[in-house]
Amino acid sequence: MRLFLEKGFDATTVEEIAAATGVSHMTFFRYFPTKEDAALEDDYDPMIADLIAKRPADEPAIDKIRHALTHGLNQLYDSERDVLLSRMQLVYQTPALRAGTGQRRDADQQLLIEALAPTASGSRGKLHLRVLVAAALAATTEAIRYWAESNGADDLRHLINEAFDALRAELTQSAPVDEAAD
Repeated sequence: MRLFLEKGFDATTVEEIAAATGVSHMTFFRYFPTKEDAALEDDYDPMIADLIAKRPADEPAIDKIRHALTHGLNQLYDSERDVLLSRMQLVYQTPALRAGTGQRRDADQQLLIEALAPTASGSRGKLHLRVLVAAALAATTEAIRYWAESNGADDLRHLINEAFDALRAELTQSAPVDEAAD
């Protein structure tokens, strides 16, 4: 990350990363299939999935996600804030990394769905869960993007809660549409 921030993502080579970490070029590729993966990889999403799985069974899925995200962020925010901010700014300023976040979001979505899966039943329940997870990830992504674009002016934890408040307000105002009734 230091090299990406100093030289820029595109100007940093895999050879430079390998040398800076004291491994060979080939060893780098054992851990990361691409340079983009090295910039985007983190342990945060599996931690969030684990925290979701530990939430009360009767808690609404959207609340499980929100509480897991804020709890996970609380665990690392004070010590990792500046690194996280720099990383997110790098992602949003680098087209190759921005493109990679879409693919990772699909994997993240599946991870969270699996953590929530015991609460879903039937095809309608699974679709409902997929939609909720996608909406939660979109809310989180926009909070993070806003935070990165404002150079971390606000507390990210507050912004994520604000994004979930907006999502919750919309969910409680809108009644589901029953297509069969039309």
